[in-house]
Amino acid sequence: MEWWSVLLIIFGSLLGLMLIGLPVAFSFMLINLIGVFIIWGVSGFQQLILSIFESITFFALLPVPLFLLMGEVLFRSGMGTRMIDALDVLLGRLPGRLSLIAVAGGVLNGVLSGNSWASTAMLGSLLAPEMEKRGYKKSMILGPIMGSGGLAAIIPPSGLAVVLATLAKVSVGELLIAGLLPGLVMGALFAVYIIGICKIRPELAPTYEVPKLRLVERLMPTVKYVLPLGIIVFAVIGLMLLGWATPTESAVFGVLATFVLSAVYRKLNWQIVEQTFASVLINTTMIFIIFCSSTAFSQILAFLGATKGMVELAVNLPIPPLALLFCIMIVLLILGMFMDQMSIMMITLPILMPVCHALKWNPIWFCLLILINLTIANISPPFGIQLFVMKGVSSPSTTMGDVYRAAIPFVILEVTAIVLIIFCPSLATWLPNILK
Repeated sequence: MEWWSVLLIIFGSLLGLMLIGLPVAFSFMLINLIGVFIIWGVSGFQQLILSIFESITFFALLPVPLFLLMGEVLFRSGMGTRMIDALDVLLGRLPGRLSLIAVAGGVLNGVLSGNSWASTAMLGSLLAPEMEKRGYKKSMILGPIMGSGGLAAIIPPSGLAVVLATLAKVSVGELLIAGLLPGLVMGALFAVYIIGICKIRPELAPTYEVPKLRLVERLMPTVKYVLPLGIIVFAVIGLMLLGWATPTESAVFGVLATFVLSAVYRKLNWQIVEQTFASVLINTTMIFIIFCSSTAFSQILAFLGATKGMVELAVNLPIPPLALLFCIMIVLLILGMFMDQMSIMMITLPILMPVCHALKWNPIWFCLLILINLTIANISPPFGIQLFVMKGVSSPSTTMGDVYRAAIPFVILEVTAIVLIIFCPSLATWLPNILK
């Protein structure tokens, strides 16, 4: 049987299982079980068990639950909420300031939590009601919150980056650090767009009177609630940049700093601890099941010759490598409109990474492009998860149409960021090269 026939059967079966409502991880695991039995018989199950064991029992995966733990503590303790309030006071009368606060909050949440859904939920529940009360239009309420919430998946610490690096078999630390500059560039693009569109169409973000405060009164909340969070930033990013700690060790220090700050602010109690660990346990279990499925899936594709066939087809296409790269990005964008991030990674990475190595692309640069593409999947109509999170925390008058329309400009801005990184690879590679 030709490799493309095998590929069609496998992906067709996967799609069918997903359409009948079977969870993604279990769909892959069922295909793996059937594939192993057909190829190797009953004895193949022993190899499958060994693959599962090896896929989740190595040190590089430890940052995943630790980053999730940091985000949950920040979210449930209210430290993130007080940070947004402090930024609101600091910006004073700046036009469109609430939309800009969403961007600034998204960047800071990205540095602190690494969870785009939690960041979107927190920013939405805190800012959306106030923005609506101040007369902001839906596009200036929903779009900045969703766009900036997604930065948590790019700016370290990012749980998604750890998952991607592990599946792609690249350095976790280098991919984490690689997201810092592009994440800040994306935040700057969002801010420039918001300021520009508010200048052109002032009715989108009406100005309003704010209490007049002395400079000291404006700075005090920042000193009290924002600057101390720099301890967490240094623990997670600074230690890695200085070469004093591995990503796993930095994650441990970050968790420790987060718990200590929560205790100092007197926002840590047994109920928060219980809810935090329960949520982290559920999410970590889900992610690890996906790892188990992904490893076996890659082995089956390789054994049947599907991976080799796809690589040879891609390498021998009569188009320049740059054109092939743009085709890959477009395919990922289309997949993101209908599939979640984990599904996209599991389906594409076993094929894309061999292509990357065959064409001698920088794997960190290539994985960062995929990572940004995956964040676009979160806000891509019609099925991006952040779209539904945003709808859930918005007022009852907000329709899914409002959410879709607000997301489109920020999808375009994130695509612009991908193009910038393609033509300026140093945005992705400069910091990782410092670590070497």
